[in-house]
Amino acid sequence: MTPRADEPVIVSADLVAGHDGSTELLVRLRHPNGAEGPVVLDEETGLRLMKNCGAAGLGELVGQSWRRIVEGS
Repeated sequence: MTPRADEPVIVSADLVAGHDGSTELLVRLRHPNGAEGPVVLDEETGLRLMKNCGAAGLGELVGQSWRRIVEGS
């Protein structure tokens, strides 16, 4: 899925510690107006995002549409 120019895209992804000790995925989205903001995903959602994007590593999430986060949920 190629992101449209009028929708947010993932510009970075990092693993972070969750409050309950599990690993969470922190993705940063860039919106069409240039604003950026973080989104924290629980482990299950992060793994689903990786699968939806066909990503073997976090760097492969960069440039993906934010819609990949909610696919198949």
